[in-house]
Amino acid sequence: MTPRDALRSRLLGAIAAPGRPSSDYDLNKNIALPPNRRLRAAAVLLPIALEPRGIRLYLTKRSSRLKHHPGQVAFPGGKLDEADLGPEAAALREAHEEIGLDPANVEILGTLHSHETVTSFDVTPVVGLLRDSFKPVPEPGEVQEVFTVPLGLVTDPTRFTIETRNWRGVSRSFYTVPHGPYYIWGATARILRSFADRIPQ
Repeated sequence: MTPRDALRSRLLGAIAAPGRPSSDYDLNKNIALPPNRRLRAAAVLLPIALEPRGIRLYLTKRSSRLKHHPGQVAFPGGKLDEADLGPEAAALREAHEEIGLDPANVEILGTLHSHETVTSFDVTPVVGLLRDSFKPVPEPGEVQEVFTVPLGLVTDPTRFTIETRNWRGVSRSFYTVPHGPYYIWGATARILRSFADRIPQ
């Protein structure tokens, strides 16, 4: 078995492992959700690559000029368009637009349970394994930077901490998993924390 085959098998096992949907409210039981809220469908891609320096996960730092979540670390992704044939197609389309990742260079392995955000999106995380090397091309209007982190670091439950800050007048807690100069928190960290629960350590 090649190293890529071994990684693929490990990731498929994690995707198949038991899990449950998550949300930005998991650590905030005091926040009451509107019973009739309407969520918009979205998808993000977790692009994983086997590189000479190890198993890496591609992430983006959003442009500071964006109206929503400026400067935050995020997966490539966005809302589903009418033309998208499901979350996998949306995640691939968005990754191509945001970081120049050719959809043909991605083997979709599966999806994780959905994640509800405070901005009323129902996000499907799509796990993709890169077939070949990749040189990111950030879309300047949306992406300030594309970078990679060791997959083992951001899927190690012991690396996560819980922090609290004021949000819309309410004290809100959230997961963080910092790496060097990058502050990974919010929905991105919560999705990674869910993924960490499914990957054997």
